[in-house]
Amino acid sequence: MTTPLAALLADSRLELLPLKSAADAVAALPPGSSVSVTCSPAHGLQVMQDLVARLADAGHHAVPHFAARLVHDRHHAAQLAGWCDDHGITEVFCIAGDALDPVGPYAGAEPFLRDLLDAGPKLRAVGISGYPDGHPLIAKHTLADALLAKQELLESAGVQGTVSTQMCFDVERILGWITQVRNEGVTLPVRLGVPGVVDKGKLLALGTRIGIGTSLRYLRKNRALVGKLAMPGGYDPMTLLRAIAPQARDHGITGLHVFTFNAVGPTVARWHASRRP
Repeated sequence: MTTPLAALLADSRLELLPLKSAADAVAALPPGSSVSVTCSPAHGLQVMQDLVARLADAGHHAVPHFAARLVHDRHHAAQLAGWCDDHGITEVFCIAGDALDPVGPYAGAEPFLRDLLDAGPKLRAVGISGYPDGHPLIAKHTLADALLAKQELLESAGVQGTVSTQMCFDVERILGWITQVRNEGVTLPVRLGVPGVVDKGKLLALGTRIGIGTSLRYLRKNRALVGKLAMPGGYDPMTLLRAIAPQARDHGITGLHVFTFNAVGPTVARWHASRRP
């Protein structure tokens, strides 16, 4: 019988960063992995697209992150839709992105997503962001309104939506946030964002750059978790997952979005070990 934890681990999407270390990360992927690739202002869309194309050609389910603030205009959105069809991409992840100043008309993900879908790509699924810890630059009510607007847009387009959360290390905060957005009308399934098995220094150094400052402060206050962080081999998210797994189905958590920081090998090994009876 499959346990709730094993079910979550079995539906894990591994996030890669398009950096020099990506070559080793790709080599460590199991065949036919579900993989997403981030997009940053420093590297731009094309670097992300090149890595996604490599992954798709290698037989993985590759999911590009489209950062709306890096898209120049409606024509550019249509080009991205065409690129998806050319490479057999059936799922994308749409975010506003970290660029301080948009290069075009898209300050947020929703208007870009609307233009992308209007271009008619053969997409079956679209991921959007959720923020259990809140967002440092966006008010809570604005985040809630945006989730509902994107859900309505995806439903009208006949495309399956999924909310992938940013990392949060507080079980009560995660489940409380999901309960709140459910009460506000969000029915989309949730992919829980968790770190893979990563080095303590790398997690702390990169954490504030990807918007998880509040969670890192929580870690510093929680001696048990900090102790786990400091152990040889790095932070292990299994404590959090074991606490959430029995409640996952009731909260509509269907899988994981794993921030690997390109440490794919150790993460995959830990996942396999935890799925054994």
